[in-house]
Amino acid sequence: MMAHIQQLTDPPPDPVAVERSRRRSETWARVKKNKWAYLFIAPFYVMFTIFGLFPLLFSLVLSFHEWDGIRPLRFVGLENFQFLLGEGGTLFWESMRNSLSIIVFYVPIMTVLALIIAALLNDPRVRGFRIYRALIFAPFVTSMIVAGYVFQMLLGQEGLFNTLLSALGLGTVPWLDTPFHARLSLVLLIIWGDLGYNVVIMLSGLQQIPADLQEAAFIDGATGLQAFLQVTIPLMRPVILFSMIFSVVGAFALFNEVVALGRGPLRSNVTPLVTIYDTAFSSGEFGRAAAQSYVYFLAIFVLTILQFRLVGRDNT
Repeated sequence: MMAHIQQLTDPPPDPVAVERSRRRSETWARVKKNKWAYLFIAPFYVMFTIFGLFPLLFSLVLSFHEWDGIRPLRFVGLENFQFLLGEGGTLFWESMRNSLSIIVFYVPIMTVLALIIAALLNDPRVRGFRIYRALIFAPFVTSMIVAGYVFQMLLGQEGLFNTLLSALGLGTVPWLDTPFHARLSLVLLIIWGDLGYNVVIMLSGLQQIPADLQEAAFIDGATGLQAFLQVTIPLMRPVILFSMIFSVVGAFALFNEVVALGRGPLRSNVTPLVTIYDTAFSSGEFGRAAAQSYVYFLAIFVLTILQFRLVGRDNT
């Protein structure tokens, strides 16, 4: 009798709490049912936490501290960022300008060249395009350290390129001896290495365009060039945007290529990653290197947003 009266006086259960409890029970039952699947994917999350999430969070904390890798951390607030924005950040901003100069040469040439080659390979009259695609893509999987040293030998004062130019009576070119030519040599190296990847991306985009659209353009009297510019290019805009973003980020992230080919006269080929590496491991200023890393990330983020606006995000 008393138990019945107690049940009548108890407040009704909260529907939200009941639903939350039911979902929790279902989730736990699902985990128990698929425990072996979770066990097999656990190593990825463990490795990501150790080598991805933890360094990201630690570098954020480190950017507000002074640390040489040995002594305890010393909190300095925004001093590292103030140093970076002042005269102490001269080398870092110089490396940022170097990357922007490389982008001005590299991205337009890479995008146009990759699109033209992809359009040629996409022509049905081309036979064995898979072989050509594999040959063009091969440099992308080649070690850039090895390729950089090979280019250094080819572009040396007595290298193969200058030997051929001298044989043709054109004289020699100081490929690695002046800031302009050293930067041009670096651009040639990264175009050689990344062209295959961009060609494959462009080719996959071209193959998704219905052939009926181009045939309709031809019926309306458009030439091949007009159909390509007015039909193919607008439809390829998302793919071109992806290729440009990849190229810009890649130009800012150059490291192996610079180490192998050389930093160039007057540090003309030094990129932000090389500067961050020197600040951390050569100078032992890990806090300032962490601050540089976050400014570097912010610059890439802003450039990516600008590319979305430039190409036209609404049309992608």
